[in-house]
Amino acid sequence: MDLAYFWYEGARALMAPTRVATDLTRYALLNPANPMAYSPYARAVVAGCEMFERVTRRYGKPSFGFQSTVVDGVAVPVTERVVWERPFCRVVTFDRGFLRPPAEPQPKLLIVAPMSGHYATLLRGTVEAMLPNHQVFITDWMDARMVPITRGRFDLDTYIDYLQQIFVDLGPDLHVMAVCQPAVPVIAAVALMEARNAPTVPVSMTLMGGPIDTRRSPTAVNCLAQERGQAWFEKNTIAYVPPTFPGAWRRVYPGFLQLSGFMAMNLDRHMTAHSDMFDHLVKGDGDSAEKHREFYDEYLAVMDLTAEFYLQTVETVFVSHRLPKGTMRHGREPVDLAAIRRCAILAVEGEKDDISGIGQTLAALDLTPNLPDARKAYHLQEGVGHYGVFNGSRYRSVIAPRIAAFIREMGALPAARVPHLRRVS
Repeated sequence: MDLAYFWYEGARALMAPTRVATDLTRYALLNPANPMAYSPYARAVVAGCEMFERVTRRYGKPSFGFQSTVVDGVAVPVTERVVWERPFCRVVTFDRGFLRPPAEPQPKLLIVAPMSGHYATLLRGTVEAMLPNHQVFITDWMDARMVPITRGRFDLDTYIDYLQQIFVDLGPDLHVMAVCQPAVPVIAAVALMEARNAPTVPVSMTLMGGPIDTRRSPTAVNCLAQERGQAWFEKNTIAYVPPTFPGAWRRVYPGFLQLSGFMAMNLDRHMTAHSDMFDHLVKGDGDSAEKHREFYDEYLAVMDLTAEFYLQTVETVFVSHRLPKGTMRHGREPVDLAAIRRCAILAVEGEKDDISGIGQTLAALDLTPNLPDARKAYHLQEGVGHYGVFNGSRYRSVIAPRIAAFIREMGALPAARVPHLRRVS
């Protein structure tokens, strides 16, 4: 498997002449001066050419693209700004140009994007819903193939180190939202800071569809990791980055492998979607075709993960269940969730989530015995799957307002008193 990336890039290079010929054919048939341009045959060929181009394209990193948002009924401009940066991550904030001070306080909200194959822009809708009432920050993780090997390693411990430093630099009065994968490192980072009684512990954390305890309602993804184990994944999914990229010779879990796994889980749905797009193009239904382009331009843009981060996560979270068992360590420090006694927790789950089953995120509330009940909350959203937990109409109309209310409520509570710690076996 080590040279799989080389074969993949070689295949892409061999396809280059065919892609050029396909593009030339498409442009020729789209030329208004071509008498065939308006025929049903031409539309079918053009549609086929576009579908071929999209299937064989390398999708680059999308942009957030926010131009404005609405605050107190008034449209205000939005600009991006990098406020924190390390080799494998940068934190981006979205500054809003207020014409007058907002009517309500604007809490600081850090959205920790998943580092699981897609770029942080997958959470564009998540950010957009929170922008009107929050100063939003988001972790923008780097593609491992673009980070030179001289910049060092990045594993789960490094991830947690990054989070702790971000909490310090953006604090105090910071609220955190972890979407899916980062639920584990976020709660671990908070527990470590609580154990040291750090003054910059976040006020609250919202954990959304996260694998806190994958022994509860295990999904197909959880079962696969449990059955195969870390050794299998190291042998069959890890490859070296080819020398055509800045991160040459870094060992990674390639994004194209992660994408193939995502596609295989719902292959019939993706095939139907592409078949429908072909029909839309032939019929000239531009609006439907554009919706397809927007979704798949984001969905098919993937990034590589460092091998050490991927394998450590598989072992710690999905195979050994170290966090809920109380055996997880960060370097030499134990990660003790019983140390959490100030940072409020909202657990959000989707009824039809096929990635993180019901109860896996709720476990965070059960594993924090020293956190007062007044600082714990749970929301189960009916009728949504994994993606719907953080995006889509029900996220915008139900979940995002629930999170915003939780943030306001926790921010208004008096500073938590530090209770005597109760240890649990």
